[in-house]
Amino acid sequence: MFTNKKIIYVNNVDTINFNDVILCYGHFNLTHPGHLRYLKHAKSLAKNLVVAIKSDDSLDQDSFGDHFSELERAEGVANLEIVNHVVILNSTGLKGLIEALKPRFFILGKEFERQNTEEILLAIEEANKSGRVLFHAGETSYATSNLLHDNVKNIENKNILKFRSICKDYKITANSLLNVVDNFGKANLLVIGDVILDNYVACDAVGMSAEAPVLVVKELENREFIGGAAIVASHVKALGANCKFISVVGDDFHGSKVKEVLINQGIKTDLIKDNSRPTTYKTRFMVENQKLFRVSKIKEHEISKTIEKRLIRSINNHASDIDGILVSDFVYGVITPKVINEIHRVSKKFNLKLFGDLQCSSQVGNVTKFHNFDLITPTEKEARIALNDNENGIEWIANKIIRETKSKNMLIKLGANGFISYNGYDFSVKQNFPTLTPNPVDVAGAGDSLFAAMSVALSSGSSLIEASAIGTCMASLAVQEIGNIPVDNEKLGDCIHRVLD
Repeated sequence: MFTNKKIIYVNNVDTINFNDVILCYGHFNLTHPGHLRYLKHAKSLAKNLVVAIKSDDSLDQDSFGDHFSELERAEGVANLEIVNHVVILNSTGLKGLIEALKPRFFILGKEFERQNTEEILLAIEEANKSGRVLFHAGETSYATSNLLHDNVKNIENKNILKFRSICKDYKITANSLLNVVDNFGKANLLVIGDVILDNYVACDAVGMSAEAPVLVVKELENREFIGGAAIVASHVKALGANCKFISVVGDDFHGSKVKEVLINQGIKTDLIKDNSRPTTYKTRFMVENQKLFRVSKIKEHEISKTIEKRLIRSINNHASDIDGILVSDFVYGVITPKVINEIHRVSKKFNLKLFGDLQCSSQVGNVTKFHNFDLITPTEKEARIALNDNENGIEWIANKIIRETKSKNMLIKLGANGFISYNGYDFSVKQNFPTLTPNPVDVAGAGDSLFAAMSVALSSGSSLIEASAIGTCMASLAVQEIGNIPVDNEKLGDCIHRVLD
C-alpha cells in the first residue's frame, strides 16, 4: 500500500525490530519548523525515532476540520531523514503501540502537560512501565544552520520547489496571484506608526588600533533610507494602493527629509512635530554587506496629551476615505493606548480592516495589545515575550496569541525559516512558507515589506494563503538590497512569474 517503506499501520508494528526507540506523537497536518525542533530533540535522545500520527478517523472524531489524508501526513514526516518509521494509528491506538514497541522514551509536546485526554493518560501510564515520559517542544532558536550543510543555490532551489508545492496544494497559480496584484489600486489605506530614518555608512576595514583592541574603519560613503512605519507606507504606495500616512517626528532636518521623500512618492502625509524628541535616526556602519554595529539617536517616551489629541484628530479626518489601517508600532511612543482605542472605534464605525505589526528587537512591547485585528505579524521571539513563554512549541504559542487577541489572521515570523500563517477562525488552516532568498544582503526591512504586502493583498480581496504567497515574494525582493527600498508591483509581478512559471 505504501510506496515509502518507513510507513506502516500500527497492527504491523512487529516489523519494527528496534531496541533503542524514542516515540513521538501528533497529527502532523502541517510539518513546520516547530515540529522539526521537536523531532530533532527526540532524535538526540535515542538511536531510532518512531513517529505515531493520528488516523483520519480519529482526526474527524476530534472535529479537526479540513486536513491532509493520513497517507499524505505520514509521507510528509517519513521524508524527514531523521525519522526511522512513521506509524499510522488505528483501533489498536497509542497505548497498544507503546505495549508493542516498549520505547525507551515517549516524548510529547509541552502542551500535553496541561491537556491530557484519557487516551494520552493511558499511553503515559503504559510508557512509564518500560521507559520514561518526557514533555519537550525542542530547543527554541531564532536562526538556522542550513548553510553549514548545503550551498545557497541548492537551498534556494529547494525552497522554491516547496513554495511551488504549497501553491499547487491550494490551487494558486501565477495568474491568480497577479490578478490579486492588479486589484491593489482599489485599496485605500492609512499607515500610522513610528518614523525612523536609517543611515548606512559604508566603511573600509583598516585593522586594529595599536592603542586598544578596537576595530578601525575608514568611512567611504553614506546613504539614508526612510524606515519604520514610513517604509511600510512607501511599500504600500509602490505596490499600487492609495496610501495616507500619520506619524510624529522631531522639529529637525531628519523629519523634514522623511516628509519630502514621502510626498515625492505621492503619499499624503500628516507628520506632527514634537519638540521634545528628535526624529529617530539609526546609523549602521558596514564593511561590504557586513554590519559592524548600529548607533541610534532616539527618545522613547510617549507623546504628550496635546500631540496625542492631534494624532487622534488626524485619524478621524481620514477614516471615512479608507478601507483599512496599518499600525506599524516600533514602541517608540507614538502608538499609545488611547490611539489604539481610537483606531478600534473608527474601525467599527466605518467597517475598516485593521493590520498590526509590533517590533521589539531592542525595546519592550507586547503584541497582544492588538485585539480583533484582521492580521497581526509577530516574530516568534515577540510572541514568546508577550506570553513570557520560552518552552512551549510554536503551535501552542500561536494558538494562545490568537485566542488572547481574537485576531482573524496571524503569521509567526521565523527568520531564515520563513513564517507560518494561521487563520484565527479555523485553526486547521495554517501553512509554513519558506524564504526564497536564503542568503539575504540586508534583513532589516524584511518584516516591513511582508507586513505591507499582506495587508494590501488582504485589503484587495485575497485569501490568507494568497496573501502569504504574495508576501513571501515581496520579502524575498526586499532583502536583496542594502537599505529600505520600496518594492513596486512590477518587481513583485516579475518575482511571482519567476518562482511559479
